[in-house]
Amino acid sequence: MLKGTKIYSIFTGACPKCHQESMYKTKNPYVLSDVLKINEKCSNCNTRYRLEPSFFYGSMYVSYGVGIAFAVAAFIISYLFLKTSLMTAFISIVITMVVFGPIIMRLSRNIWINLFMSYDKNLAKK
Repeated sequence: MLKGTKIYSIFTGACPKCHQESMYKTKNPYVLSDVLKINEKCSNCNTRYRLEPSFFYGSMYVSYGVGIAFAVAAFIISYLFLKTSLMTAFISIVITMVVFGPIIMRLSRNIWINLFMSYDKNLAKK
């Protein structure tokens, strides 16, 4: 249903041009040795994922914002909804950042590359 949108590519890690395959060598972000290993290009549409050397350094800026969003969500859930103490809310933020760290890294890279590439429906039919 969402295929063909940037949201689909961001949340699935699919090629931003054709949405036919994952950009990552390992789909599971919790394989920590492979969390940031990305394929050189898409086997379906030949789109190069690294537009230039050190291209994904820019995703660190996105990662900050995504991390803040996760931290705020953890705080709101623990402190406001569950009515825990501030110390417990802080601990829940730390635990959230550790548990969701690999997902935050991948989401940030996906957002970053989707800022520069758009879906091409003609490539998806190959």
